[in-house]
Amino acid sequence: MAADVLQPARMWPRDVLRVGAVGLRTRPMRAFLSALGIAIGIAAMVAVVGITSSSRAELDRTIASLGTNVLTVSPGTTLTGETAQLPVEAEAMVGRIGPVESVSAIGRVDGAKVYRTDKIPVTETNGIATYAARTGLRSITGARVRSGTWLNDATGAYPATVLGATAAARLGIGHAGPDTQVLIGGEWFTVLGILAPAPLAPELDTAALVGWPVAESELGFDGHPTTVYTRSADSQVESARSVLGATANPEAPNEVEVSRPSDALAAKQAAGEAFTGLLLGLGAVALLVGGVGVANTMVISVLERRAEIGLRRSLGATRGQIRTQFLAESLLLSALGGAGGALLGTAVTSGYAVYKGWPAVIPPWAVLGGVTATLAIGALAGLYPAIRASRLSPTEALATP
Repeated sequence: MAADVLQPARMWPRDVLRVGAVGLRTRPMRAFLSALGIAIGIAAMVAVVGITSSSRAELDRTIASLGTNVLTVSPGTTLTGETAQLPVEAEAMVGRIGPVESVSAIGRVDGAKVYRTDKIPVTETNGIATYAARTGLRSITGARVRSGTWLNDATGAYPATVLGATAAARLGIGHAGPDTQVLIGGEWFTVLGILAPAPLAPELDTAALVGWPVAESELGFDGHPTTVYTRSADSQVESARSVLGATANPEAPNEVEVSRPSDALAAKQAAGEAFTGLLLGLGAVALLVGGVGVANTMVISVLERRAEIGLRRSLGATRGQIRTQFLAESLLLSALGGAGGALLGTAVTSGYAVYKGWPAVIPPWAVLGGVTATLAIGALAGLYPAIRASRLSPTEALATP
C-alpha cells in the first residue's frame, strides 16, 4: 500500500487575516506611516468630490428657491460701440407683456459717489455705484435684507439707502440704523438696510440703492433704467424672452441684452466641475505616491523577514501560502489607509459644509470607489514582494543572517 502523501494545511480566511496582520502588529509605526500616504490621497479625493457635490446641492437649492423664471433686460452697445440706453418707458412697456407677471428696475445714478465720511478722497470710491431702485425690486430678485429694512413708498422719497453686502463691507458698516449715514452725491443718506449677497442680481452687492423719487429730486437721476427685472410663469419664460428686447426698446431692439441670471449660476457650476477634475487628478497623484510607499514597505518587510519565511517553508508552508500572507498584509495596509482616508475626507466635507451653511453631500460612489481603489493599489503594490517572498527556498532564507 502506497504511503499517504502529506498535504499542507489549508489556510482559511481567518488564518490569512491573522498571519497577514503580523507585520502590521510588529511594526506599527511603519505601518501607520505607509497607511497615512494612502489615507491622504483618499481623503483628498473624497473631500474634493464631497465639497463639490455640497456646493452643487447648495447652488441647486438656491436656484430652486429663487427660481429660474427671472429675466433681465439691460442696455447693449450701439453700432458705433458705445453703451446704449434703455428708454425711460422701458419698464412700463415690459410690464404690458402678457407672460410677464411682475417687473421692477434699477437705474444707475452717474456721478453720485458713495463715501463713509466727507474726509475720504474723491478718487477712493471703492467701486460702489449708486442705483435708483423700485420698491418691488427685492421680491423679484430674491434679495434678502440682512440688517434693517427695505425701501418702501414712504422712505423711497427721502434720503435713505439700502447697501449691498459688498458695499457695506467696503464702507465698514455692519448694521443699519437711524444713526448710520453715508455720503451719496454730496448728500447724507441714512442707511435703512443692508442686503445679504444676491445670487440672481450680483450687481446689487456693490450698490447703494436709493428710492426712485429721491434719486430724481436730489441726485439728478434722468429716469433711464439700467436693468429691468421680470418674472414670468415657468412655462412662459422663453415666450417672454423672445419679445423682451423689442418691447423694451422698439426703436433699437438690437441694442438690448436679455439674459437669465440662473444661466450664469449654471455656468459657474460647470466651471467649478472643471476645477474639480484638476483637484481629483492631484488626489490621484497623492494616492499613487501612497501606493509606492506601501510597495516600499512590503519590499523591506520581505527582506527583514527572510528568516521567518524560511522557518514557515521548512514547517510545510507552500509558496502559495507565503504569497497569500504578504499579499494579505499589503491589502490590509491599504485597506486601513483607505478606510481612514474615507473617514477623514467625510469629516472634512461635513465640517466645511457646516461652516459654509451648505447641505453636506457625500456621494456613496466616492467613498466606495476610494476604498476600492486602495485595495487595487494594495494588490498591485504587494504583488511583487509577495512573489519574491514565495520564491525564497527554506535553506536560502534560513541561511540569511
